[in-house]
Amino acid sequence: MVQLIVGVKGAGKTKKMLDHVHDSIKNVDGNIVYLDKSSQNMHELDNKVRLINVSEYPIQNTDQFLGFVCGICSQDYDLQEIYLDGFLKISGLEGKDISDALKQLNKISEQFKVNMILSVSMNEEDLPEFARSQVI
Repeated sequence: MVQLIVGVKGAGKTKKMLDHVHDSIKNVDGNIVYLDKSSQNMHELDNKVRLINVSEYPIQNTDQFLGFVCGICSQDYDLQEIYLDGFLKISGLEGKDISDALKQLNKISEQFKVNMILSVSMNEEDLPEFARSQVI
């Protein structure tokens, strides 16, 4: 399942995401990965959560980003949740249509049984119609 935390920049999406991670640690038996554009939140995360600074990898477009996510899923059979903070930035989708990427993430999530929680810097009404039901 893919869930979205949406709002304009500065709306507190990262705080909501970190709160969600902390709640999940208590209820999740598998592994948790947190993708971010920097290591800034490293000290905010429990040591059970694997933080990956996406900017350290040579990801140049959305297809490469989706391949990166697939690689994370393929290497950890115990992976249960992936958090994607700053989704538009780390996926190369700022100012672009996010429909195809969200559809692909939904397929990946379903196929590998991994929950994905994305922070998306846009208003809910600007999301693709199918994605509005995924907002938490």
